[in-house]
Amino acid sequence: MLSTQRWSEQGLALLQLLLVASFSKSEEQVCSLMGEPEEPQLFKTGDVILGGIFSFQSNWKTSYGVELNALNFRAFQYAQAMLFAIEEINNSSDLLPGITLGYMMYDTCGSIARSVRVALALTDVNEETASLSDNPCRGSVPAIIGEASSSPCMAISTVLGPFYIPLVSHFATCACLSNKVRYPSFLRTIPSDYYQSRALAQMVKHFGWTWVGAIRSSDDYGTNGMATFTDTATQLGICLEYSVSFFRTDPSEKIQRIINIIKGSTSRVIVTFLSYTDLEILIDEFAHHNLTGYQWVGTEAWISDSVTATTEGHYILDGSVGLAIPKAEVSGLREFMLDVKPLNSSGEKLFTQFWETAFHCSFKRTKETAGSQKECTGYEDLAGLENSFNDMSLMPIFNNVYKGVYAIAHSLHNILGCGQKCSNTILQNIKNIHFKTKEGEEVYFNENGDPAAKYDIINWQPKKDGSVEFVTIDPFIKYVLHMQVPVSICSGTCDSGTRKVLQKGKPVCCYDCIPCAEGEVSNTTGTSIALSSIREPFHKSVKQIKDRGGACLTATVAFIFFRHRNTPIVKANNSELSFLLLFSLTLCFLCSLTFIGRPSDWSCMLRHTAFGITFVLCISCVLGKTLAVLMAFKATLPGSNLMKWFGPRRQRIVVLAFTFIQIGICIVWLTANPPYPFKNLRHFKDKIILECALGSPIGFWAVLGYIGLLALLCFILAFLARKLPDNFNEAKFITFSMLIFCAVWMTFIPAYVSSPGKFSVVVEIFAILASSFGLLFCIFFPKCYIILLKPEKNTKKNMMDKKIKIHIRYALSCFNCTTIISSPT
Repeated sequence: MLSTQRWSEQGLALLQLLLVASFSKSEEQVCSLMGEPEEPQLFKTGDVILGGIFSFQSNWKTSYGVELNALNFRAFQYAQAMLFAIEEINNSSDLLPGITLGYMMYDTCGSIARSVRVALALTDVNEETASLSDNPCRGSVPAIIGEASSSPCMAISTVLGPFYIPLVSHFATCACLSNKVRYPSFLRTIPSDYYQSRALAQMVKHFGWTWVGAIRSSDDYGTNGMATFTDTATQLGICLEYSVSFFRTDPSEKIQRIINIIKGSTSRVIVTFLSYTDLEILIDEFAHHNLTGYQWVGTEAWISDSVTATTEGHYILDGSVGLAIPKAEVSGLREFMLDVKPLNSSGEKLFTQFWETAFHCSFKRTKETAGSQKECTGYEDLAGLENSFNDMSLMPIFNNVYKGVYAIAHSLHNILGCGQKCSNTILQNIKNIHFKTKEGEEVYFNENGDPAAKYDIINWQPKKDGSVEFVTIDPFIKYVLHMQVPVSICSGTCDSGTRKVLQKGKPVCCYDCIPCAEGEVSNTTGTSIALSSIREPFHKSVKQIKDRGGACLTATVAFIFFRHRNTPIVKANNSELSFLLLFSLTLCFLCSLTFIGRPSDWSCMLRHTAFGITFVLCISCVLGKTLAVLMAFKATLPGSNLMKWFGPRRQRIVVLAFTFIQIGICIVWLTANPPYPFKNLRHFKDKIILECALGSPIGFWAVLGYIGLLALLCFILAFLARKLPDNFNEAKFITFSMLIFCAVWMTFIPAYVSSPGKFSVVVEIFAILASSFGLLFCIFFPKCYIILLKPEKNTKKNMMDKKIKIHIRYALSCFNCTTIISSPT
């Protein structure tokens, strides 16, 4: 059984780890491995020996009980990439000059226990393997390249930790290996799945797939990668219908269960965290059951692997999309890989096995194989082969091996150049290296021993001849996939007027759409709660009128008065109060802003108080002007000194006094029971009106009542002064303005009380605008007419002539035409 086999391997690895932990610093005690020593598959002496751990042999039992033992061409290519980098460095005069690198490469046969054994073998390298008499890296290799899988790397790193020997992996992506507490000596030249899992979730979300299935390998790579993907997907609103695990040695019943789960599912997207070996076994079985029509999402483990794309049943994966390591090119590496004959001197046994596997021949034929196998000559042409060894689609991974070797070499260069020993200094040094390859690519590690994360999005697009083309796609183009992007959702979007109700026992992506209950409304699609609409064209129109009409007109009038501030008509009508009145009118227009938009605590308290205070300031200014007219007329009588008691200072005091009374009323209102936002469900069953409750109605009506009282007083005084002589005819305009003001607010009260919901706000806004425009037009437009169109009337002589006429009329009326009082000079 798989579980027994894997646990036995882990148990052996734990035993080896305990052996390491039992080491003593005492020189008298010596530790040695039990059993036969491991022999390297490839070996070459040098001044400094680098270690290599690869799974050259694949050895396991299939689900049908067949034991497989085959040469792994991928591992052979990884070893070739390591050898190429070492040869380049040995031929370089800039990097490690005068020092030759050697290597010892071991075969793990895909076994975790064997991985631990060969790692321990590399910690006790025979002194004779180094050609330098004064070996700078005495006793062990300074660093190791490998392994390609996460689980073996976890075991190896645990063993190598006490020895401070860096393990630089080219293809182990489990995010768990970034834990420097558990794996302090682990580094890698491939990004962590911490980034890939999140990027996959973002990509799935981008294509609109919120209902997906998941298949993962039953190892550390699959378990950790899928866990991170699931967490991120949940945060993005993506749900997993199922999540199953698989390992290449699982029984056939396990595969059948996975097939049944997929057939019974409703999701059309399958996200995978599978090794290429696990995927190939599954795809072969899926093809027999014709599991087509699914959108596959893959990781770097297989999405750009041309071997997977040529296996039987690969059409199942047509249209797949996933993340891959960005394309890379190492000049000279392809040619070096195809020239394997030099390996015959460093690893005769491995070379022989490779040659026989590649050409299906045998150097030593027996009677049994004479009829089925041809004899190997050793001169066969590798370039003419069509197998996975000639496939260079994994060049980005070969480049990772290449960068790993160079990272070790740069670290050794820094250490040995300073006359130091390898010992435990190389681990710290390699973490801080930063260099560029000959292709210009930067190489460095972060604090977790990981490189920068970069990915390409790959799409499988089948060609007419049945092969597959790996197309790099733009992540923001939705329909560049081979097939139209499928829809994979559990439930559709709920329309307006309905809301979502979760289906019992299912993820949050599965729901029913039901009509909103009475008193609730939904004006957006896909919502689970009822909201009300506060965006109405009418409100926008009101805002446009208020902003661009009233405020701009008032500012224009203020500009005209300021430009002609030294003319008689502006001076005669109390310019100081005129400018204060224009300022208060601007505030009146702007205060209607607080009535627009979604009600909040602050806007509800501000809208009525701002309206009340600004209008009292406005009416107080008008009242001050009215009193000034009356006092000015009385002051023209002989011997009158009324203007002495009602000069500009006292006019300002009157305006401020009336205004502060309103401010006091508003403070009491806001302190006792302020306005607040609430949802009005009384008037409409199919709508929720968001509006401001008055809080204390007494406070609201007190504010309005005080405004009305001042307006009425102003109207009476202006009415009494309406027949004053022409020089003071502003009283007529004030009378008209107050008549409009009072008429507007008298009609406002019944309209406001009878208007439901949002219409009461509209009524209040129109009352504010209408009364403000009335004051602006009646008081200021006649003056602007004279200033701009009748400038001949706006002269000092004209004003003096009118003043003389006033005194004559007043004298005649006082003395019944019997006595004429001379006009004062």
